[in-house]
Amino acid sequence: MLHYYDPSTETFEPGKSVLNPDLDYGTPARLSETLVSISVDGRDITVPEGTSVLRAAALAGINIPKLCATDNLEAFGSCRLCAVEIEGRRGYPASCTTPVAEGMEVTTQTGKLAKLRRNIMELYISDHPLDCLTCPANGDCELQDVAGAVGLREVRYGFDGKNHLDAETDASNPYFSFDPSKCIVCSRCVRACEEVQGTFALTIEGRGFDSVVSASQHDPFMDSECVSCGACVQACPTSTLMEKTVIDAGQPEHSVVTTCAYCGVGCSFKAEMKGDQLVRMVPYKGGEANHGHSCVKGRFAFGYATHKDRIKEPMIRESINDPWKVVSWDEALAFSAKKLKGIQAEYGRESIGGITSSRCTNEETYLVQKLVRAAFGNNNTDTCARVCHSPTGYGLKTTLGESAGTQTFDSVMKADTIMVIGANPTDAHPVFGSLMRRRLRQGAKLVVIDPRRTDILNTPHGGEGLHLPLRPGTNVAMVNALAHVIVTEGLEDTDFISSRCDLKAYQAWRSFIAEERNSPEAMEEVTGVPAAKVREAARIYAGADNGAIYYGLGVTEHSQGSTMVMGIANLALATGNIGREGGGVNPLRGQNNVQGSCDMGSFPHELPGYQHVNDPAVRARFESVWGVEIDHEPGLRIPNMFDAAVAGTFRALYVQGEDIAQSDPNTQHVEAALKSLDCLIVQDIFLNETAKYAHVLLPGSTFLEKNGTFTNAERRINRVRKVMEPIAGMEDWQVTMALSNALGYPMNYSHPSEIMDEIAQLTPTFTGVNYDKLEEQGSIQWPCNDEHPDGTPTMHTLDFPIGKGRFAVTEYLATEERTSRRFPLLLTTGRILSQYNVGAQTRRTSNSDWHEEDLLELHPSDAELRGVKDGDWLGISSRVGHTVLRAKISTRMLPGVVYTTFHHPGSGANVITTDNSDWATNCPEYKVTAVQVEKVTQPSDWQLNFVDFDKRQQALLKPAMDKREDHHANALK
Repeated sequence: MLHYYDPSTETFEPGKSVLNPDLDYGTPARLSETLVSISVDGRDITVPEGTSVLRAAALAGINIPKLCATDNLEAFGSCRLCAVEIEGRRGYPASCTTPVAEGMEVTTQTGKLAKLRRNIMELYISDHPLDCLTCPANGDCELQDVAGAVGLREVRYGFDGKNHLDAETDASNPYFSFDPSKCIVCSRCVRACEEVQGTFALTIEGRGFDSVVSASQHDPFMDSECVSCGACVQACPTSTLMEKTVIDAGQPEHSVVTTCAYCGVGCSFKAEMKGDQLVRMVPYKGGEANHGHSCVKGRFAFGYATHKDRIKEPMIRESINDPWKVVSWDEALAFSAKKLKGIQAEYGRESIGGITSSRCTNEETYLVQKLVRAAFGNNNTDTCARVCHSPTGYGLKTTLGESAGTQTFDSVMKADTIMVIGANPTDAHPVFGSLMRRRLRQGAKLVVIDPRRTDILNTPHGGEGLHLPLRPGTNVAMVNALAHVIVTEGLEDTDFISSRCDLKAYQAWRSFIAEERNSPEAMEEVTGVPAAKVREAARIYAGADNGAIYYGLGVTEHSQGSTMVMGIANLALATGNIGREGGGVNPLRGQNNVQGSCDMGSFPHELPGYQHVNDPAVRARFESVWGVEIDHEPGLRIPNMFDAAVAGTFRALYVQGEDIAQSDPNTQHVEAALKSLDCLIVQDIFLNETAKYAHVLLPGSTFLEKNGTFTNAERRINRVRKVMEPIAGMEDWQVTMALSNALGYPMNYSHPSEIMDEIAQLTPTFTGVNYDKLEEQGSIQWPCNDEHPDGTPTMHTLDFPIGKGRFAVTEYLATEERTSRRFPLLLTTGRILSQYNVGAQTRRTSNSDWHEEDLLELHPSDAELRGVKDGDWLGISSRVGHTVLRAKISTRMLPGVVYTTFHHPGSGANVITTDNSDWATNCPEYKVTAVQVEKVTQPSDWQLNFVDFDKRQQALLKPAMDKREDHHANALK
């Protein structure tokens, strides 16, 4: 049993850390079953073997001065301020690099040590500006604190340091500055870039007094390999690396711990405030998903929350050609309720529906689906997971019995082989990508299955990964070929299969997969990947003690997305890589609460907890609490809503926090559907592309303005805590509740904790979840119930919710979307580090400095064939549409494959994606679109119309926004 020290009781508790995340213990924890007892300044303490003397002293409540040491970096031993005396040893060893030994007696405070530390500090200060009163780090500077702690009162060497005092500040990065004149060359920034982030963008150049921190090859930070994760800024003990928001606003005065609202990693942050102004977001060391690390989005891109474009008051209009009218909340809600009731009276109960948000909290999403089922009286509720991870739910529930990933993120640190399929973790899930890179540097093997060469393959000091660049649309052929090798070469885990799997299903699958038509040689012509590489990949994965699979939208967003998810589960079951750390099947969720929006019953056929609406016992439980009868028939999915709207049978839609006009495929069809609606109610923070077709605009609230919970990709339920008051006066859950009340179905909650209590009452996997437990534990991974009272970090350890694991036959069927002479290229899409999803948030921050437009990446041979150079305008045509993007020549794809992102609405990436979709879930096939590319000189017709429509809608909004600003100005007077 591993032990952790509890400073509050001076005892060790097995299995769980209770350290204060706000304290710095100097060096990282060491986990060991062997405990070592030492004495520090006469105080006895017992710590795990391998612990540093510096950390042991900190655990005992004894503070040893330090500058180069911090507990998220390995000991470095350069500053020597942490020197101590050890009985029986000569000299003054650095406590950060000295491990404890049984019976060791340590003294941290003597006259000689005090003099030594003052002498060291004199050297530091002799080459440091004496501008503490005007320094932006004044009051939050470790150098300043240590100078005081060691009693420095004079500097005998003067203040004319050799190199640094006249160094120029690098302000090229939009979020932080680098002032080398204040650098003490402690190397913490360099080590953070290497050990925490894994980018290796910083280095120390020169020696002695000539030592300086350098970004890449003496580049400005903005032009270097730096990815602006903020690890260097957080590590810096002076104001050398400093957030520009702190330089402008001064030091924050209080903080609130909350959860990031970007990707599915679910990082915890301390939102540091000055009054009601957010000064900076600091990654929280106590966050179990991120352990004090961050990315450029979560760390710095929070300015959208107070952007001038925010919708701050409710607005209504009769037609999308009318100007917006600012009204009170009561008037807007009454207008909405009248419209919805009138439409149902004329067109029937099924004529309206709602779409929940994967950006909103669990509690808010729960209320929207409850509103649809209880107040609308139907099951026409869906969520953005329809267009991203709905195949994950279907595929994993079919094979493993639960619609979620099996592991914690930390589990990757025990993986011997990591297989990444259709995912780009360093761009889309960067904090987890950094953790994965750390494991690769420790020696884990990497297999990447992706049409595009992603950055995880370029991990510095991470070994050479195996890349299988398959043709888009051939995932199932690839996974079948891998499984064929495992079966025919005897690489299965027969003990696991016989004890944990349904043998009838296994035999059916094994007979199918062993057929020669599934061999790598037979599938080589289909996938385009040499059979030898496929066999190598299968052997690497199956031969690992712990093999982990991580996958993303490159798996699910296909016509066979559900089949591929089942194929991945088959691989894990066949090799026994389920039910323990270091293995598992791990979907990387795109948005911050995709997992939660699915858990909360957003799908038309499932109530919260993935309970089917046609189950009478399930409905009875909900009906008894909700006080209404629930329809037993599944409702419309999002694509069905669009089709029905165009057909005239679906007339009204309530959309909370989703931009379907930009994010869903076949944009022109979506636009036609939205134009057909008699009433579109959009609840959001900006006039997004969907809101331009709306009749009611209800102001939304950002994650900084609300209480609630998010559930990340590892099933971790994290608290979201209100940092500032909602700009529009109401949190999103309050708006939904008010709309329900206006419709005549009463909802009465005073706090999101009460909504969670109702969720726990009705959802078996959440019965043990409540806000008190979340405050006590920090976070909980569901299932959390009587069987798992503290949550479930690793699922399926003993059995599966369906009893035995079920292999599924995964027949490969080629997509209907194929190349031809007219459309000879295959387009696939993805994301980029600096932008997020449809870009509504990140485009309103300085993140656009890195990615101001979507580009079309194409292989040099395809470019040469068409006479294309970098920066040329390219027309991209598919069977459903045409758009224009600027060219970027790249060798990341194979010839015949082109790639783009979808973060900017005017790019029209989804104008050309078709409405082909997954056979089981209707998840769109974004990743496979046959296109032709040619040089052009002007935007497409759709783009010209987009610009015109956007101008008209902005003009219709402007009077209302101006009136709001005038009202605000008068109020200030």
